[in-house]
Amino acid sequence: MKKLIVMLLALLPSLVMAAGAKVPLDAANNDLSDKASLQRGAKTFMNYCFGCHATQYQRYERVATDIGIPTELMKEHLIFDPNAKIGDLMTNAIPTEYAAVSFGAPAPDLTLVARVRGTDWLYTYLRAFYADPSRPFGVNNVVFPSVGMPHVLEELQGVPTKVYETRLVDGVEVQEYVGIESDGTGELNAEEYDEVVRDLVNFLEYSAEPVKLERQRLGLWVMGFIAVFFVLTLLLKKEYWRDVH
Repeated sequence: MKKLIVMLLALLPSLVMAAGAKVPLDAANNDLSDKASLQRGAKTFMNYCFGCHATQYQRYERVATDIGIPTELMKEHLIFDPNAKIGDLMTNAIPTEYAAVSFGAPAPDLTLVARVRGTDWLYTYLRAFYADPSRPFGVNNVVFPSVGMPHVLEELQGVPTKVYETRLVDGVEVQEYVGIESDGTGELNAEEYDEVVRDLVNFLEYSAEPVKLERQRLGLWVMGFIAVFFVLTLLLKKEYWRDVH
């Protein structure tokens, strides 16, 4: 028992660091029924994320079918490996050892990241990068400090910086962090960038549970089935016990 406690105490600092900074999370407001959003999110993921991050528990064909992309278009525009087939799992070509050396740790698989982290966390995280020359890739992240990932969407957002406001606390001026602001060199304005991130998070939420909408739909039928038979059971019980009472 003592050994277990010692091990947990030893792991506590790393667990705290992995949790990231305690910052307010913005609502992603995803809509899994919006197939256009899912298609845009898939395009962003494959063009900006898939080079390092796989979704190895998905198949190209299943994704195409679920979000309404014709198979031929999927093969032509979203499968970059010339040797990959439409029925293959969505694995990328970067070796684990190379990723570990380049980024300090292997790039994690993102199939289930939305279930592990939550959609609001992902939405806030992808909009929380800021320029930090002290970091290896020149950026840091408010939500996940000292993250070992470059800001892959910088060409869309522009160079982001932290924004502070000065306020008085007990008569003393303090700098309070209020958000991230782009320098305007990106391809998109702030609202457009937020929509791109929302579409990407929407796709990652779908990836984490492709049958979520179907599960919810079937759940309503199951609850209705139970409700009907609950009423029938009560009526049957009253009928059986009528003479007893």
